[in-house]
Parts: sequence; C-alpha cells; structure tokens
Amino acid sequence: MRSIKRIIKIHEIKGYQIYCLFNNGESRIIDFEQLWKQWNVQADDIEYPLTQSLETFQAVRVVEGTLTWNNIRIQSIDEDGSPVTYPFDLDPIVLYEASMPDPSRVLEIGLMVRKARKELGLTQAELAQRSGTSKHYISKLENNKSGIELATLVRIVEGGLGKSLELKIS
Repeated sequence: MRSIKRIIKIHEIKGYQIYCLFNNGESRIIDFEQLWKQWNVQADDIEYPLTQSLETFQAVRVVEGTLTWNNIRIQSIDEDGSPVTYPFDLDPIVLYEASMPDPSRVLEIGLMVRKARKELGLTQAELAQRSGTSKHYISKLENNKSGIELATLVRIVEGGLGKSLELKIS
C-alpha cells in the first residue's frame, strides 16, 4: 500500500512557486501558474483570487498536511443544514502529482556510491557481497529507485567501499 503524500514543510515561496517537503522525504516544487493553466481557472473559480494577488497567494500555510489559505473562505452547508465557513485548501495528493522534484535539494547518494564503486573497480555484485546486501539493492540505490537507511549506508560505505562516511546537517 502506498503511503498518502502529505506536505510537512514549506521551504520557500518564489512568486507563484511553492518549494515544499513531503512526508516521503522528497522536496518538490509546485508551480501554480502552470497548475492554473492546466485547470483553466476562471474568474468565478474559488482559486481565482490566488491568481490575482501575490500577497494573497503567499499567505499560504501548511495545515494538516496540505496547503491552506485562511484568507480565502469557502461557505458551505454541514450535514445538519447549518452554514459553515472553512479555509480553502488543496488535496496534497493532487499537489504531489502536479509537482516536480526540487533539483537543489536532491541527495545524490546513489550517484556518490556508483562513483566510489567504479573508482575502486568494483562491480555491483562485489560491493553487495562486501556490504552484506544484494546486487539488486545496489542497482536500485545507484539509480535512485530506493531510499536507504543510515545503517545500510554505513555498511555500504565503510564495509563495502572501505571509506568513511561523513554526515553534515546544515
């Protein structure tokens, strides 16, 4: 079962682009100008005020895993027939699918492992055997098709490649 994508942080807002971090660890860019063109947003659509004012758009916040604009209110009727007002938000799955990876925040672990392995003249199978993992896993890692746990990375770098691992949080 796939995990449900949620936004956990806005890194920054540049114009009508929102750079955010999803709960799967991916940093992605949502380009709202492209999204509004795709949706063909018109003057009578709820999103329209966002297209007209950068200040209105940039008042966005992360609430319960998605982007929410408290400055745009939606009026509706609840199950008892009483009027309710709530802030405008967007489905985080829609936002994830409409976004693109943020190249400035991509960790190139797979590329670094491949480069070090080739410099040592090792095959994927040899590195896997040395690090206690499988050739299939090394291949997936090098092609950025798999995440990696820190303990596994330590085994690959220190045990398999014979190098030391440095980790920096900045």
